[in-house]
Amino acid sequence: MTRGTTRHVDHLLLVAEPYFKSMETARRYHHLATDLGIPAVEVVGNKLRPGDEGIVEAFCEANGFTYAATIPHDDAFLEAERLGVAPIDHRPDAPGVGAIVELARRLVPGD
Repeated sequence: MTRGTTRHVDHLLLVAEPYFKSMETARRYHHLATDLGIPAVEVVGNKLRPGDEGIVEAFCEANGFTYAATIPHDDAFLEAERLGVAPIDHRPDAPGVGAIVELARRLVPGD
């Protein structure tokens, strides 16, 4: 990520799983994005199982980062990958798909 590649970026979502290395990577990229002048940087908790939700949220709170959304662990994504199809086409009613659709609607308001 450099100034040239982020010139037209106004919003960055950093996807973090509830593991140290993933959250540490999100921390490094958050600082880099801020240094590059990206106006909005948010963290999305990904592949969260029951009981994991608070881990990424607490990480964000401790670092002053905005927590955007929780994407739950969802076997529908693995099934879709094995079938070579998009999760939204495979199981549009899956909880993970719903969480992503909700996040997209928040980020790109429309109809």
